[in-house]
Amino acid sequence: METANTPKTRWHRLLGSLLEKLLSPVGVTVSTEVPIMGNPPQADILLLKRAPGSWTELQRSRLPDGIRDSQANVILLEFKYTESLNADALRQTLCYDHFYRQTQHSDDQEIQTVLLLAKQPQSETLAKFGYETTNSVGIYHSSHWLLNQIPLLSLNELPNEPHNAWVKCFASHRAEKRKAFYLLRQLDWQVLTTELEWYLAGLWQHFNKGDNMSANLELTPEQVTEIGKFWGPIYLSKLSVEERLAGLSSEERLMGLKPEEVLGRFKPEERLVGLKPEERLVGLKPEERVRGLSLEELEAIEAYLQQVKRNRSSSKTH
Repeated sequence: METANTPKTRWHRLLGSLLEKLLSPVGVTVSTEVPIMGNPPQADILLLKRAPGSWTELQRSRLPDGIRDSQANVILLEFKYTESLNADALRQTLCYDHFYRQTQHSDDQEIQTVLLLAKQPQSETLAKFGYETTNSVGIYHSSHWLLNQIPLLSLNELPNEPHNAWVKCFASHRAEKRKAFYLLRQLDWQVLTTELEWYLAGLWQHFNKGDNMSANLELTPEQVTEIGKFWGPIYLSKLSVEERLAGLSSEERLMGLKPEEVLGRFKPEERLVGLKPEERLVGLKPEERVRGLSLEELEAIEAYLQQVKRNRSSSKTH
């Protein structure tokens, strides 16, 4: 049973450590302990900061939807891993946004505050606070005057794209987690430093052992790295085929496979299911089309062809 003194995993630090390893090499500063007032306690938010100007293509390739297209050069991320969208979460985010702007803002900074949600928000809760879907899946904007500058990012709903996969590792749905980790495993590994690979391996091992969000022991970024060192860079190699495919659409399951690799797992009669007769014969030579037919079947085909010739000759004379 948890008490007020029970240490809890600070999930924003785990996400922040991943983003720091990913983004620091491309010129984005990541901070996990951010002062928001003159002499305050540290706030549990993440800070992404870059030089004024647009994101570079390399930076955009490592940032999720909703952030990669922002024009701001300072991004405040309030990350909720165990908590659902509610009034307290929004009040807290608004406070962080207000105090940071009041005490840390400088003339060359444009600030954007974003609320990241590991749990998918309920439609009635979204409507309560004026949040509606946008053209980008998984991103919500509010029409309420107090919240219209605070977009929501729902990690479970973000498309399964490489630039989203880094944050989707923290999605609450296990199927979305699996898809994200598996997608990262397929990337060009030039992006992956040894330490980042260890960190991903450690996260995977932790999440794969029950994903207990309310663990009584605090899990630190350093411990995640140590777990990854122990298990090595093959965190997906022990997954069964069924585990790798869980939650994937039919198209995603076949992605990257050659046609012969797919068809090789089916019996000849299974390969033809659903095809029209003329589609089954495409690519076959004449002798291949009639191979295996009996003499009676061949004679019937010949009689049919003769009838077709007579019909064509008759149509030409008229």
